[in-house]
Amino acid sequence: MNQLPNVSRRCHVLRRLLTSGMLLMVMLTVAVSPGIASAAELLAGAAKVDITNRDVPLVNDPLYVKALVIKEGDTTAAIVTVDAVAIGEIGSITNEYLGNVRDQIEQDLHIKPQNIMINASHCHGIVCKDVEQRTVKAIKEAAKKLVPVKVGVGTGHEDRVMENRRLFLKNGKEADVRHAYSLPPDEEVAGIGPIDPEIGILKLDKLDGETLAVVYNFACHPIQGVPNKGNTADMSGLASQVIEDNLSDGTIALFVQGCGGDINPAQYKDVDNPRDAETLGNLLALSTLKAIRNIKCTDDSGLKLINETLTLPRSNNEKRIAELKKEQEQLLNSLQGTSLNLKTFLPLIVKYKLYEEHPSYYSHRYMLEQKLGRDGLKKLDAENRANMERYINNIYKMEKMSRNKANLALLTKHQTRNQAAGKTIDVEVVAFKLGDFRMITFPAELTVNIGLNIKKKSPFENTFVAGYTNGYNYYAPTAEQLKNVGNAQEDSDCLFAPEWQAIFESKAQELIQQLK
Repeated sequence: MNQLPNVSRRCHVLRRLLTSGMLLMVMLTVAVSPGIASAAELLAGAAKVDITNRDVPLVNDPLYVKALVIKEGDTTAAIVTVDAVAIGEIGSITNEYLGNVRDQIEQDLHIKPQNIMINASHCHGIVCKDVEQRTVKAIKEAAKKLVPVKVGVGTGHEDRVMENRRLFLKNGKEADVRHAYSLPPDEEVAGIGPIDPEIGILKLDKLDGETLAVVYNFACHPIQGVPNKGNTADMSGLASQVIEDNLSDGTIALFVQGCGGDINPAQYKDVDNPRDAETLGNLLALSTLKAIRNIKCTDDSGLKLINETLTLPRSNNEKRIAELKKEQEQLLNSLQGTSLNLKTFLPLIVKYKLYEEHPSYYSHRYMLEQKLGRDGLKKLDAENRANMERYINNIYKMEKMSRNKANLALLTKHQTRNQAAGKTIDVEVVAFKLGDFRMITFPAELTVNIGLNIKKKSPFENTFVAGYTNGYNYYAPTAEQLKNVGNAQEDSDCLFAPEWQAIFESKAQELIQQLK
């Protein structure tokens, strides 16, 4: 009886020894097994899937959905880029796409929906009908390829491929450069808006030094097109292909559209040369590759995501719509009658510009009339010049009316929608950090000043901004630009009231401060 406590103690000690031994064996196994990662290790995988719609007359180059899955500890995130015009609302991607993809990935991979960011390049290529299923496939393939990685951040510079499409006019208004309508006369243009030449780069390398993926953020509408007019991922897609071809085998380059709402490809209205996105894409790719070579990857990661819903005020442009309609009526009533038409105007304008002093005949006839005291040719010239001036003024007024008409249609569409929806609109904003790379997203076409403002105010050097992410709410111009409503697409194709800018930029800085 007295020996039982001793036996019990021996059994207890033996169990502790066995347990300690098992734990030691597990720890040794983890240490020597390369396929098993520690909790703090950063893992990443990348994949791409073709989403080209081939039921079109011609395909110039493929469109892709690309996925980068990143895991650190208990946090898993996915960055997805799509060669498409938008995530819902316009184009062929439906409004249900984002929610359906997130739901499927949460079900299959247990990645939180708020940790999945999907950015549209805003190219105007046509994607396949099953783009939703192919997006899920890309994310799942990326998740299967998780390997330990190191992280590097850097910036590049490219200012040759784009231009700000906003024109500051001498009358205080602003116009924009679009194919949808004509530009104001050169003599009315006083200046242009800024561009953002910065390329924000996140580089992920495998432990053997091979590059797994590159995420690069840049602001420009990729809508240049190609000479054969075929389906294309445009300059951003073509740039990504060049980047992938010049890095490690299997590297995935993900283009994340920035604040390109008012940024066009360079010489967008050129009528003397075919529009060729490949030239611009090559320039963007080379500038990105140049910067990538200077990026050193380290173990310093720190994956963090913050996803918030921001409530913004909707616009009410009822008064401006009424003013614009009145302006259209005034322009119509101001058109002047003239005996000229296009057939008679063109040869006249050539003669009167080439030979201003004696346009109607040779100089000796004018001399003879003067000698005889006649002035028939001079009066003819005066009449023709008056008719040509009226004809040109009519053209300018009609061009103005065409701009007004296009923007009035946008204003009316959004006014109807906003009046039915209420006074506010909820949007999703994401703050993302990996290493020294920080990014704020917004689901609309941010104009370039928004991105420049946020970057300038950030306390962190490598802060970037992405529009066109996790939805689409048309254009998001500055409060100052919204004073120009009706005169440019960005200001008219907008759901937000001017106050939206201060609310968003304040929230952006608040979230950036949390990305320490």
